[in-house]
Amino acid sequence: MNHRVALTALGASTFVYVTAEAIPVGLLPEIAADLSVSEADVGLLVTIYAAVAALTSIPLTAVTMQVPRRRLIAIGMSIFGLSQLASALAPTFELLVVARLACALAHGIFWATVAPIAFRLVRPGQGGRATAWVFLGNSLAIVVGVPVGTALGQYFGWRVVLAALAVGGALCVVGILTQLPALPPLPGDLRTSAWQRQRNAVLVLRSRPLVAVALATIVLMTGLFSAYTFLAPLVRRNAGLEGPALSALLLGFGAAGLVGNWFIGRWVDRRPGPLLKVLIGVMIAALALLVPALGPAPTIVAVLAWGAAMTASPVIMQAAVLRVAPQSADAASAVYVVAFQIGIGGGSFLGERIVRAGYLDVLPGVGLSLAAVALAIVFLARTAFPSRLSTAPALEAPASETDAAAPPNFSWFQNPNHLLVSSHYAAPAPYHDFRPVAYRDVTEPWWHPQESPR
Repeated sequence: MNHRVALTALGASTFVYVTAEAIPVGLLPEIAADLSVSEADVGLLVTIYAAVAALTSIPLTAVTMQVPRRRLIAIGMSIFGLSQLASALAPTFELLVVARLACALAHGIFWATVAPIAFRLVRPGQGGRATAWVFLGNSLAIVVGVPVGTALGQYFGWRVVLAALAVGGALCVVGILTQLPALPPLPGDLRTSAWQRQRNAVLVLRSRPLVAVALATIVLMTGLFSAYTFLAPLVRRNAGLEGPALSALLLGFGAAGLVGNWFIGRWVDRRPGPLLKVLIGVMIAALALLVPALGPAPTIVAVLAWGAAMTASPVIMQAAVLRVAPQSADAASAVYVVAFQIGIGGGSFLGERIVRAGYLDVLPGVGLSLAAVALAIVFLARTAFPSRLSTAPALEAPASETDAAAPPNFSWFQNPNHLLVSSHYAAPAPYHDFRPVAYRDVTEPWWHPQESPR
């Protein structure tokens, strides 16, 4: 079973998820007119969705830790597809809200699980690269999914788009079930009760590096989304771009994110700290260019640089979460999902308050100020964002059948926050038949061979 194909199946799932989450914004007038409600009411769909996802991520992730990962993520995508179908058929706004809330319940579990799964599909030291590959679906959703979905919705109707997303969700379920290995739950999760798992999901916040990552995420995303939510009016004010020119620049924002994701995937497992500092610095400089109205050229450069850095930075954050809390990967990822949702919701609300008060030109300054605070957190949190990462030793070919049958020879290496165990496994099977089961206690091996699925 090829791990690249499995990662691609996960990336396709993130594509349809992000498209579905953002599509109400593009189809807001059509939904409002069809259901006879105000556009402000439809706008609440995004706010309520984010709030429910943030509130339920940690408890639902703790409850589902004993479910095999493939089955869990397939169930999540099935709920997603059914909720999109129910939304497409909803005769009233109230039923549309209920359908969206069902999707929001699955949202937290999906995003808390997808990155740990990506880490388990690749060798130690390549988890960040795998996460970047999966998160390409996010960028593609912004570049392709949302614009195409909005155009189709305006032409054929918003219900057709949601029905198409339901079909996409069903196809992703098929891809997950056929391409992902079973990925059983961890022994530690199987030995604990539901109450203990809930308690552990909260106690994971005692990890100072994890709190630092979550805090940096909240502050950074609040600042960025306060300005990003009103990117279109900012571009109109600064560059005078409207119509096709404005749409092209907003599309370029997402396309630059694709480039940023590709670049990050090559370096995130080597120098996460310096890389994140550079990205935040780029965003601060880009927002600074947007404070005064400098004309089309500086505005275009600033928006493209902002898009590349903004899309790439969550990859480093997510990889940091799994690195600083390896023994509680799913719970830590749930914390990150909550932090990210708080940043999105808080930033959008902050930007709306500022714009409603008539201070659109203040938004870039607010965004860069909060980004500067996040940069200071990154500089101080050296354990969470180290300058350089150690890499696990490569697998070695067997010298003989006796060596291949021998137990693993464990060698210790120092992680920036935890002592982990790596091992040399000698086996004649191809590399991708080995699956990292998960990070475990330091007394247990965390890299186990699996039988070949062929």
